[in-house]
Amino acid sequence: MAWFLCFRLDCSYALSFNPIFGLFLSHGFSTEILSAQPAQEVAISPPLPGLENISDYLPPVVDPIRLELDLNRRQVTVYQKDQIVKTYPVAIGRAGWETPAGSFAVKTMYRDPPWKHPFDGFVIPGGDPENPLGRRWIGFWTDGRHWIGFHGTPTRDSVGRAASHGCVRMYDEDIEELFELVALGTPIKVTR
Repeated sequence: MAWFLCFRLDCSYALSFNPIFGLFLSHGFSTEILSAQPAQEVAISPPLPGLENISDYLPPVVDPIRLELDLNRRQVTVYQKDQIVKTYPVAIGRAGWETPAGSFAVKTMYRDPPWKHPFDGFVIPGGDPENPLGRRWIGFWTDGRHWIGFHGTPTRDSVGRAASHGCVRMYDEDIEELFELVALGTPIKVTR
């Protein structure tokens, strides 16, 4: 359902529209929301001159993206509403390091993330071809110390297997594409 917001803007800067999260203001803006109503209940009467059909000038309403990770099939599927947008093969956590099942949301996103060895503590910088995280990171689970997320991998033959320490490995070209489809807060359902 689309929403119509009436607001007063204290500064004269441009608004941004994100199809997933709607209208938002960049840093430095101050607004006062005066009302929020479903769009179909709002009518401009009389119509503004030259804007008789105002919906022709508004951005399209886009259904939000969600992810479903099927651990048994070793694939992640991108949905927009109930429509499949894309499916990708993945590697999941091996025995003793299983990828957690449940409902999650994207918490962190990084381009060229550095990797810190979980036992030895040494760091491989982002962009290094030996970096086990590849070129993108989409984190969705943490216990406050360790993280689990989707990431690329230089070990391409691991995709399709239970091979990781709990993370979800993807081909670098696939994680780069997925990275552009999701945003912070995107829901993720992980099933066995």
